[in-house]
Amino acid sequence: MSGTRVLLFLAGDVGLLLWGTHMVSTGVQRGYGSLLRHALERNLSSRWASFAAGVGITTLLQSSTATGLMAVSFTESGVIALAPALAVMLGANVGTAIVAKMLSFDVSLLAPPLLLFGVMIFRWSKGSHFKNIGRVAIGLGLMISALSGMQHTLAPVEATPLISEILSALSADPLIAMLLAALMTWACHSSVAIVLFVTSLTAGHVLGVQEALALVLGANVGGAMPALVHASTPVARRLPLGNLLVRLAGAIVLLPFLGSASRGLLALPLDPTRLAVDFHVLFNVALALVFLPFVENSAALLVMALPEPPRPSDPAKPIYLEAAALDSAAVALANATRETLRMADMADGMLRTSLDVFRTQDRTKSAGVAEADRSIRQLGSSIRSYLIAMSSEQTIDDSSEGARLQDILAAVINIEHVSDIIANSLMEFVIRQQKQGLTLSHDELQAIATMHDEALESLRLAMAIFLRSDPADAQRLFARKAKLREMEAETTALVVQRLRDAVVSGRASGTEGLPATIDDSSVLRVARDLRRIHSHLASFAYPVLRAPVGGGTRRRSRARLRPHPVDPV
Repeated sequence: MSGTRVLLFLAGDVGLLLWGTHMVSTGVQRGYGSLLRHALERNLSSRWASFAAGVGITTLLQSSTATGLMAVSFTESGVIALAPALAVMLGANVGTAIVAKMLSFDVSLLAPPLLLFGVMIFRWSKGSHFKNIGRVAIGLGLMISALSGMQHTLAPVEATPLISEILSALSADPLIAMLLAALMTWACHSSVAIVLFVTSLTAGHVLGVQEALALVLGANVGGAMPALVHASTPVARRLPLGNLLVRLAGAIVLLPFLGSASRGLLALPLDPTRLAVDFHVLFNVALALVFLPFVENSAALLVMALPEPPRPSDPAKPIYLEAAALDSAAVALANATRETLRMADMADGMLRTSLDVFRTQDRTKSAGVAEADRSIRQLGSSIRSYLIAMSSEQTIDDSSEGARLQDILAAVINIEHVSDIIANSLMEFVIRQQKQGLTLSHDELQAIATMHDEALESLRLAMAIFLRSDPADAQRLFARKAKLREMEAETTALVVQRLRDAVVSGRASGTEGLPATIDDSSVLRVARDLRRIHSHLASFAYPVLRAPVGGGTRRRSRARLRPHPVDPV
């Protein structure tokens, strides 16, 4: 077989291996991403529990990068500390080595039935979970077929002069071999694929043991680089940098002793054709045992090296919408959730400031409210674009992830409506009152303050529902609608009484009509706007209240970019 044909077949096998790995990872994430994310969140109480969670989840996902994205998401949002996240990554490294070990066995006979089973399940099933099972089966079949193809392609090239020259160069300089493997892994974004490729070279007697070990070290270093490169903030870089430094330190320590390591491995009762993957497992287990007791110290050093940056001067600039997370629906939705909470914080500040403007008629504060409204609208647009980009990167088959996508879109739209009412109705009213020299009585201001407090409490409840979907909170928020109606009725009665008193006072003084300093519709319009705000906030409760009792997660069909309906005023 000519060298060109060997390279062509080898390139096809590597591409098939990478695509199979991608299909398995995306199939598990789409079908069970939310469950795995919650499992990871619940098992971070100690370093050993975090380590075990990293091993288990990565073994299922077959991608330490996907597990790392989840851990980075939790760390950046403050849900977990950096130390247990580092333990998760040590476990993820061991998990990805276990995956490589399992796939290194000769299971080529499993490829045809896996492919047939996967295609049948994927084509004939209607449920998204079964389709994802089919996708995983197809991916495993493709990976096994690719590995078998590699071994078949590489078998006759052992004696090729060009291969001999390349191998002699790698043997003479293990550092070059390690750097070459690191670059290959970085380009492929899969250490599993590169380690299995090296194993195939070793099984075909194309590579010696020492050169294979150097390439495995490089694959470990390169596997930690993509997450670091894609991280856009110092806080997001802490975890992937810690993972890279751990792997790099182990590689540097072992590199001068590869000859002794290869002789030691050959002396063990291990399969000579799979020494590379065995070394991969031992290397990552050793790193875990050495560094796991020191994750707290490592975390402290990483925080010192990458301190929290100052918040951007423009609040409209997104902070959490990481483009690197678009491949993982669970992580991307978590990022969009955090950005939506930022919008809610801005709306909360606008609502509080608006009450101060009513009391002081400060034009500077009203201008700040208008600026916050601009920031909220820009953030909302960024979140929608991010979710659309996520949907274009992958199909949202999981019903819970589809429901979460709709919840986020609905929350963004309702917060934008709340912001618009505050900035363009309430503030416009205050400015008009000031220009016309109109005033509100102490009782009217007190009525407005009471309704403001209710709106603020409703906003707090709405965000709690947005995060936890608690039926008790949803019921409390819905019950507040009646209370707002009562307050509006009381405010109406107060206005009517003030107008009646003004008319009586005017007649006693010999004048007809209302004094120029009284607006007959002022507080009523404010009360109407505050109840409109509450109506938008109450819509957060409706999906939870409509869910079947005891039904768990709300089930919906495929995700559609469509918000929940807003309760009419």
